Amino acid sequence: MRASLTAKNIKGLKPAAMPYEVRDTKIKGFLLRVQPSGAMAYYLSYTPASGRRQRYRIGAVGSLTPAQARDIAEELAGHVAHGIDIHAQKKATRIEAEKARVRVLRGFLEYKYRPWVLAERKTGDDTLQRIQYNFRNLLDKPLGELTHWVAEKWRAEQLKSGKSKATVNRDMAALRAALSKAVEWGLIESHPLAKLKPIRGDRLTKVHYLSKDEEARLRGALVARDHKLKAGRASANAWRRARGYELYPDLSNCPYADHLTPMLVLSLNTGLRRGEVFSLTWNCVNLQTKTLTIEGTTAKSGQTRHVPLNDEALSVLKAWREQTQGEGLVFPGKDGKRLDNVRKSWSGVLNAAKINNFRWHDLRHDFASKLVMAGIPLNTVRDLLGHADLTTTLRYAHLAPDHRAEAVAMLRRA
Repeated sequence: MRASLTAKNIKGLKPAAMPYEVRDTKIKGFLLRVQPSGAMAYYLSYTPASGRRQRYRIGAVGSLTPAQARDIAEELAGHVAHGIDIHAQKKATRIEAEKARVRVLRGFLEYKYRPWVLAERKTGDDTLQRIQYNFRNLLDKPLGELTHWVAEKWRAEQLKSGKSKATVNRDMAALRAALSKAVEWGLIESHPLAKLKPIRGDRLTKVHYLSKDEEARLRGALVARDHKLKAGRASANAWRRARGYELYPDLSNCPYADHLTPMLVLSLNTGLRRGEVFSLTWNCVNLQTKTLTIEGTTAKSGQTRHVPLNDEALSVLKAWREQTQGEGLVFPGKDGKRLDNVRKSWSGVLNAAKINNFRWHDLRHDFASKLVMAGIPLNTVRDLLGHADLTTTLRYAHLAPDHRAEAVAMLRRA
């Protein structure tokens, strides 16, 4: 079919059972293709120097007017007449646009770094969110413009806002690691932050652990929370029973109201990371040998380790398994999938116990600190915590039974 491709003529076209074309009467090769779905697009049909006829998609009806599409067709026909491969040109333009997109921090993180970090790093999603949130004011900068000066300015602003040196260093380390991949993948020639050194700070920072009174209050708050939840469930079931509704599972004879108490007590007695607790499965718990296994696939270090269970941890897991008929995840979420946080319930327990500035990760510090204070060698603590080397464990060294005073006293005796 041949017709002048005007807005009026195009509006009158109807889809058919098979695709069909309408060739423009004014410009040779300019045509409109109509699909059975009703979708329509402009094309240029041309014969390049190779001699094999080809079609070049100009754009869809609706995104271009007939006049705009005709102008583009005329320009493309001129390129063809001068021997230019318009398909190759289009591909090169698209590739260059994609390269430009990923050479900006936002595009690089979204289209290049995200697929890699999620596949290769267990904490990939957290890492990505850390960079995108903390460097949100730099997301539209080209990678090569994330210079030493820009980084120093950012660090100064963060410190001024109250961030600790350690946190600022961790944030910057995440960005530096991402830029290292950009260099490796050839998106930038050299690392713009290669010479940036971490902010120097106190390596042996103070660790937060629970005093005897705080631990007693925390455990008391957990017991009170379980009682409250059980009473609430009993009240709800009484209300539903009176109205003939289906009852919720009865909690009155259960050791725990939900997963929070066993999770927390297990963490106090094993020093597991929060993510390790969330990912723990029953096939990694051996109640006979009194050990649990943290597999390398879920451990931060990537190395499998075996953690012994003391009497309290063993008792908690036995009771929890009996209560839940445990299979799969030890502490699944409501939908049976892996938990991603316990912020609300954890915050409620801390408030009830009147404990301030205590994070879930501080349960791990509490475990390690009390082992060191009991005289357990640092290397044993390192092994139990799953630290890659002793350097990280040294933060607890000052808590060991102090032989330094004895050493100084011997000087006077000598």
